[in-house]
Amino acid sequence: MKRSFDELVQLMTKLRGPDGCPWDRKQTLPSLKPFVIEESYEVVDAIDRDDRRDLCEELGDFLLQAVFIAEVTREEGSFDIYDAVTAIHEKLVRRHPHVFGDVEARDAEQVLVNWEKLKNEERKAENKSVLAGVPQALPALLKASRLTEKAARVGFDWRRTDDVFDKLAEEIAEVREAIAAGDEAQVHDELGDLLFTIANIARKLNVNAEEALQSTNRKFSRRFASMEAAVRERGQNLDQLTLEQMDQLWDEAKTGERG
Repeated sequence: MKRSFDELVQLMTKLRGPDGCPWDRKQTLPSLKPFVIEESYEVVDAIDRDDRRDLCEELGDFLLQAVFIAEVTREEGSFDIYDAVTAIHEKLVRRHPHVFGDVEARDAEQVLVNWEKLKNEERKAENKSVLAGVPQALPALLKASRLTEKAARVGFDWRRTDDVFDKLAEEIAEVREAIAAGDEAQVHDELGDLLFTIANIARKLNVNAEEALQSTNRKFSRRFASMEAAVRERGQNLDQLTLEQMDQLWDEAKTGERG
């Protein structure tokens, strides 16, 4: 039996009501923040695993967070979930003049250009920065990508990818200098600059830096698990091996993947 969106909203109102759930009634906007982040990542994880059944369930959990937050704000008299639905509906119509108006868009790239122009006009009217739409709570690498992407859309960008590689070499040299000087605060800052530059390179190459790093994280975990399995078969633990022996196992794990 399929349930409607309205039924979900009514259910949340019941859970938050006097005869509802003590835990649900106790929640506040700040206390719900970790769940919003966690559910977002679980949706992404289900997509990465190409698991449609799990994705369906995780989308339900994700939707619940929006309904939950909107119920809290409804109770305080700010807005309800239907106000949020109205706001996104109006925004989508406003930012798609090539569908609902007389603006032309030849391809997806032109759509993005038009979208950014409309957002800039809205920001100017509200006296907001070009970077205002980048959430402060984003993971650092993803945030770096979004910041440079938004800056690039108004022309603040490297002309060539090779120029960013020159900057990368410069940042690596500055990290080395900070390490040689024994300046921990400077090492911290220079490493940040280095990571920011790498995010810039990824953007220039049309690579999602966050996804690329996550892919490498998964690859590392998979190969490390292969090393551990190989060692267990020998009746040993990794901490009993030399670095050279572990390097050999790592190479074997890489070769096994290619095979």
